[in-house]
Amino acid sequence: MPKSLLKYKNYDVHSITTIHEGNSNANIATWVMQAAMGGKMVCVALYKVDYTIELVRASKILNINLLHTGQTSLINKLGRKSGKDSNKFKNLKFESDNRGCPFLTEAIGYIQCKVLNSTDAGDHELFICEVLKQVVLNPEEEVMTNNFLREKGLVRG
Repeated sequence: MPKSLLKYKNYDVHSITTIHEGNSNANIATWVMQAAMGGKMVCVALYKVDYTIELVRASKILNINLLHTGQTSLINKLGRKSGKDSNKFKNLKFESDNRGCPFLTEAIGYIQCKVLNSTDAGDHELFICEVLKQVVLNPEEEVMTNNFLREKGLVRG
């Protein structure tokens, strides 16, 4: 039986970082897309049970970090543990932007965002964000994709 049509899509892999009242967190997200011409708006889908979503709802700020193929260890570190129970930034190279929001310095780059609105999407919530700034840090790196993670056996499907 053929796989569902959406399984053919090859999504880029990101880490969403955020902070609220001194609490910061990072997760893994593949459902991120440009939502307006000229890169002025993006849409980010966050899983409702993640700690990151609580902080984003409260702070209305986030950074989208585009990961590269050399960062596969972040899948377990940021995607399979809760930031409520552990400090995900321990032993992770990061800095904070002018808002105090962390970004990953070894990522290809990051998009600094301000949340304008959100809407329910079943097990996820969609955040419509204004792009405040785009920063390229490591342009020579290759973008990590969902297909790359499947080939390495790091995700199913």
